[in-house]
Amino acid sequence: MPEISTKPYLLRAIYEWCTDSGYTPYLAVKVDAGTTVPMEYVKKGEIVLNISFGATSGLKMDNDSIRFHARFGGVSREIYIPVNNVMAIYANENGQGMAFEPQIGEAAAPTPDAVDNAPAAPALAAVPPAAADAKTDAAAPSGDDTDPPKKGGRPTLTRIK
Repeated sequence: MPEISTKPYLLRAIYEWCTDSGYTPYLAVKVDAGTTVPMEYVKKGEIVLNISFGATSGLKMDNDSIRFHARFGGVSREIYIPVNNVMAIYANENGQGMAFEPQIGEAAAPTPDAVDNAPAAPALAAVPPAAADAKTDAAAPSGDDTDPPKKGGRPTLTRIK
C-alpha cells in the first residue's frame, strides 16, 4: 500500500486554524497545465488566492485537489488546483502558515474509488474576457452625461431621504 501524503491534511488543518482565528487564509500555487485559474492573474508561473469563506463558493479540499468558485473582476470562475501544486498556505494578516515544495509532474497516488469515479482532469485554457468587460474596454467615452460616474471598489448603499 503506497504511503499517504500528509500535505492535504496539513492544508486543511491550517485552513481551519486560519478561519477559527479570524484570519484570511491564502494559497500560493505553482501554475501548470493541470491547474485551472484565471491566467491574467498569474505572475511568473505562480498565483496567490484568497480562499476565505467570503471569497469562495463551494470550497472542497480533497486529498488530491482543491476546487472552488471565486470572482475575478466580477466574473465567477471555477478554480481547480492539484494539491501537489500548492506552495504555501498562510494567514494574510500575520504570514503564519506552512510552505511546501511544489511537486509538479508528480501525480498523487489515486485511491481505487477515485479511479472508478474520477472525472476527466481539467485542461489549462485561456479564458476570453467577459462580454461586458470587452464592451467597456472598447467603448470610448461619448461625452454623454446621462450615465453616473463609475466608482472603483466595492458597491455601497446610500440612504436617500
